Amino acid sequence: MARKNPFASLLNSDEAPPENRAVLDYAAKGATRSLLNSIDEMAAQAGKLLEGETIVELDPALVDDSFAKDRFSLDEDDYREELDRVIAAVRERGQDTPVLVRPHPQQPGRYMLVFGHLRRLSAARLGRKVRAVIKDMTDREHVIAQGQENNGRSNTSFIEKAVFAAEIVGRHFDDDNATVMAALGADKSTLSKMLAVASLPEALLKGIGRATRIGRDRWYDLKLLLDKPSNLDIALEFIASPVVASLRSDERFEALSKHLKATKAREARNPTQTRNSWTPADGRVAAETVAEGKKFTLALKARGPDARAFGDYLTTHLDRLYEEFRQDNDTSSNGEKPR
Repeated sequence: MARKNPFASLLNSDEAPPENRAVLDYAAKGATRSLLNSIDEMAAQAGKLLEGETIVELDPALVDDSFAKDRFSLDEDDYREELDRVIAAVRERGQDTPVLVRPHPQQPGRYMLVFGHLRRLSAARLGRKVRAVIKDMTDREHVIAQGQENNGRSNTSFIEKAVFAAEIVGRHFDDDNATVMAALGADKSTLSKMLAVASLPEALLKGIGRATRIGRDRWYDLKLLLDKPSNLDIALEFIASPVVASLRSDERFEALSKHLKATKAREARNPTQTRNSWTPADGRVAAETVAEGKKFTLALKARGPDARAFGDYLTTHLDRLYEEFRQDNDTSSNGEKPR
């Protein structure tokens, strides 16, 4: 059975749903039409190869990972069930669909994987050759093919796609991000959120893992919570704790989100106090201030009558002092002395 062209939706805008037309039009302008035609030609050829014309068998040890990371570690628990299913299927009926590789651009005699991570790893675990299609490709064609393949699969999570997007953008294929939008079928708004989330520390992202049930909006909400430096420190410590690390990936995300929101609520109920003291040169009076949330308290102390007298003086001149305070703030905010 011929494999469906995974890139057809990118090139045939007449069949694209309305919400994707803007993305496709933009990609067709930013990434050259000849590039997209090349990708379409590759996909069509891959379909023919899948029918048995030119499929080769390779030693999995000769196939290196893609230079653009689109998956978290396949050896971790997040992938165990999925990998076990693929291994069982390959053991029972063989490898139905070949992987796509390209000749390694730096190492003659080796290959670089474009897509088919689990199939390649399954063949290696079973001690078999991996069935593959070999195609000469540029790096740009490689990432578009890789992204389009993963976009059609439900097993690639949002955070994995976000990290993949950041990887492509970091390679500076273009100035308008047309390549990454073509690879992921993403518009500018979605790409912006992807890049924001992918900018979180690697230790935190690895600590959470794939989180396959967690989508774009919830990841972005977490990113906003972590924009506060103290929250980021709390998150890194929390996600590294043995109890949290023992949870499944989605559960780790949920636990961290709840922990940060609970911390925020506690801070709102019990704002941090800031205490300061002041004493004039003659030492005849002392002042202590306490700032707590929106509340500010000033207490005056002295051995003699100066504390009471100074307090009366401040009270009498509060209108003038407040006006001076407002004028100073207005001047500092707009750079001009108010008239």
